[in-house]
Amino acid sequence: MGLRAALLFYTRWPLVRPGEVLAFRGIAAWAPTVGLILGGLLAAIAQILTLLLPAHPFLVAVLVVLLWLWWTGGLHLDGAMDTADGLAVTDPTRRLAVMADSHAGAFGVMAAIAILLLKTAALAALPVFPTVMVAAAWGRWGQLRVIWHDPYLRAEGKGKFHREGLAAWAVWGNALGLLAFSTLVLFPWGGVGASAIAWGVGTYFQRQLGGQTGDTYGAIVEWTECGVLLLGVFLAGFQSMSSPG
Repeated sequence: MGLRAALLFYTRWPLVRPGEVLAFRGIAAWAPTVGLILGGLLAAIAQILTLLLPAHPFLVAVLVVLLWLWWTGGLHLDGAMDTADGLAVTDPTRRLAVMADSHAGAFGVMAAIAILLLKTAALAALPVFPTVMVAAAWGRWGQLRVIWHDPYLRAEGKGKFHREGLAAWAVWGNALGLLAFSTLVLFPWGGVGASAIAWGVGTYFQRQLGGQTGDTYGAIVEWTECGVLLLGVFLAGFQSMSSPG
């Protein structure tokens, strides 16, 4: 029930039955698992598209990123845009007010373009598409960690309920599982690198704002996904250079 509620909240997948009421308390603990499922389906579709369009890796990457955006409903990208607009304000006391404005500013639009371009370029360059599973999972673990650890800055807000019922074991249990999985997919030390990116992105926003909001939760997901995908490109290139012959 908890996983299905998390999938329903974090994606656009129609998983609720008519008349059913799901409890969303505690779904944050399932967020990394949602990332693995989402990334696994995207990786499978990417492999099929690669077979159908072997000479067009960039087109495959574009289609995968668009599907990625559609399945998540732009939930996290919207947060990344609002966060970019807020951080662009030089007066720290006005940042939360700017982030609450539903209108996208110039910095938010630029952030969205940068995120989509980075994801597309990284996927076009990656020889191993399952890296998207690692990126989606660590992005959501980075969000999970700050939900548990950092103060929530708004008295009210859509992201506040995520803290309810969240325990430390959910945070660190997910981290250990992802470390093992991502090390296998991203080659040796890949798991450590991915976890460092997820931690670092969340820490950056905490230091800039003094805490987190629902918008920064989304920004953490998006920028961590970009960072882990780029890490995958770097590690794949390093392995290629170090291989004999």
